[in-house]
Amino acid sequence: MPFHVRDPWRVQYFEHVSCPADVHIPIDDIDCWEWFPEYRYIYDKLHVARSQNVACGTADDVPQHFPVFAKPRVNLKGMGLGSRVIRSSADFAAHMTPDMMWMELFSGPHISTDAAVVKGKVEWLRHAEGIPWHDGTFQHWIIHTQDDGPLTRMLVQWIARELPRYTGMINIETIGGRIIEAQIRFADQWCDLYGRDWFNAVVMLYGEGRWPLLHHAMREGCSVPLFARHGNVPPHPTAEQQAKIRALPHVSSLQITYHEAKDGKSHPMPPGGFRLGIVNGWDLQACLRAREKLARLFPGVEVMLPG
Repeated sequence: MPFHVRDPWRVQYFEHVSCPADVHIPIDDIDCWEWFPEYRYIYDKLHVARSQNVACGTADDVPQHFPVFAKPRVNLKGMGLGSRVIRSSADFAAHMTPDMMWMELFSGPHISTDAAVVKGKVEWLRHAEGIPWHDGTFQHWIIHTQDDGPLTRMLVQWIARELPRYTGMINIETIGGRIIEAQIRFADQWCDLYGRDWFNAVVMLYGEGRWPLLHHAMREGCSVPLFARHGNVPPHPTAEQQAKIRALPHVSSLQITYHEAKDGKSHPMPPGGFRLGIVNGWDLQACLRAREKLARLFPGVEVMLPG
């Protein structure tokens, strides 16, 4: 299985995909950083901000206006680690460190976009919209089938300018139509919703440098996480219990997204909660009901469900 998976709950997506042994497809940013050093600048959030001519800087550059959004310049673990809103010069002095950057505080829809790129040209693209909750968490994501024309045009132009020789997958996150970060891999949280033909196309992209999926019919999907209060790490639900969740109508997959043998501090998680699992599927209401059933599999855990 040449999809290089570090988190065992992702293996279910790739274990039945046929792929030559000499084709290596990165799933995690740590591997992308090691394998493609010529593109490490994409992970520098200060570079991403400057490439759009937005107000930004380091701990040595005090903003002229507040609030701003601050985070590590490079974060290969994801989950919004170390990010925060800075609301004043005193707040800036108290919390900014040399490894951090700041940028304008954007507002508007939070979109995660996956794109297949061949020599800087986007050959395929899908947008997923995150419904924010609190402190870096999301209520759920909607994976759209319809294109967002202005956002797509901006991303296509940015990729062509910033990655003119790159071939592979890229994931770009935007807020209000402006890029906050990019990774040279796809979003592995909901890739099962793209379908079997898509996985085969990714293999060809990395193996042959071309994208064969010219006309890709896709259903709208959703990705619904379950969070708990930070604290003790609970045991996983049994394999039988997990199978019952996966078998529910309109559910595509279930991921239990933590290592039960590690303590909570060893998991990269957003400040707002400890992610227990993710339900992916084709109907939002069905996936929300599945999440409620999943929550009941963690007795004694203070699970968090949006009101």
